[in-house]
Amino acid sequence: MPVSAQEAEIHPQPLTALTDEEKLFQSTVRQFAREQIGPYVREMDEAGVFRKDIIRQFFQLGLMGIEIPEEYGGSGGSFFQCILAVEELSAVDPSAGVIADVQNTIVNNAILRWANTLQKRKYLPRLAADTVASYALSEAGSGSDAFAMATRAVDAGDHFLLTGRKLWITNAAESGLFLLFANANPDAGYHGITAFLIERELPGFQVGKKEDKLGLRASSTCELILDNCPVPKENVVGEVGRGYKIAIETLNEGRIAIGSQMIGLARGALDHAVAYARQRKQFGKSIGEFQGVQFQLAVMATELEAARLLVYNAARLRDAGLPFQTEAAMAKYYSSEIAEKVASKAIEIHGGVGITKDYPVEKLYRDAKIGRIYEGTSNIQLLTIAKKLLGK
Repeated sequence: MPVSAQEAEIHPQPLTALTDEEKLFQSTVRQFAREQIGPYVREMDEAGVFRKDIIRQFFQLGLMGIEIPEEYGGSGGSFFQCILAVEELSAVDPSAGVIADVQNTIVNNAILRWANTLQKRKYLPRLAADTVASYALSEAGSGSDAFAMATRAVDAGDHFLLTGRKLWITNAAESGLFLLFANANPDAGYHGITAFLIERELPGFQVGKKEDKLGLRASSTCELILDNCPVPKENVVGEVGRGYKIAIETLNEGRIAIGSQMIGLARGALDHAVAYARQRKQFGKSIGEFQGVQFQLAVMATELEAARLLVYNAARLRDAGLPFQTEAAMAKYYSSEIAEKVASKAIEIHGGVGITKDYPVEKLYRDAKIGRIYEGTSNIQLLTIAKKLLGK
């Protein structure tokens, strides 16, 4: 039987970089993830559905409104706390991490920065209390070229009529609110892109097919269908034609959160590998006593620590109001590479049982793959870093 990762307790985190408040927050989320999510990880992965009762607990603990001010019912925390929460949830189940990630670092963040006072009063209390949210940018023809979108918004007086399809939308099966992008002036190119807040019950709006995925199976990923969906003009976020700016700036922060998801995943895989190396015996001693295994674990831990410091640094820069776009790209690129590598090595340390569903590392390996793809592929991150280096 698999050994619990709790028995390993080898979290090589720079705890000195955390305040006492952050340490307490981290510890609380870690305990919650282990006790309340851990027992259901395999069940949720096989069913492809995240338990609603656990999502309710996310809200009860304040994990879905970390940065939302207390006046709106949120926790009034920091972006760095969002990163800590995503990491701790992901160490147990990366599907849990991405649910909190999209809610906090993308949707809540965009509304806090770009929405007007009436929109904040209407939606932030719901997002903090009971409403899951989604971020809807991608389409069949606009992935890395995010602004090549075909979804249109036609001005119809006091509202816009939206028509089109969105694909690969995280949290869509559970969401009651969608931050969705459509082009209100195609002739202006990306300068026509506009952000809208769309409630699930609007006529002409439908959550469509749910994807059957390799990894993150418990996290829903669905298409959205809009057929002359009437969206009131008061639901435009920011200004008409300025949605591209909201998308760019929000994704920069979201990439740091994906980095935290990936380091959480890698930490979970490393913990399981260490626990198994202590337990498994060959030739009369535990495999952890063999130098070959020790060296592999040491490299995994070192690379994980390097990835964590990149993620934490980018998050600290963001909270300090300093430029962080390049650092976010570095963090996302490197952490996703390391997560896949550490998860793969964890399987190898487990040997034959590592590829069976009796042990958790095969799931973490499946979950790791998406890290190099969503919220900007590794190549997009490298392009961002190179442009900075070359002054372009």
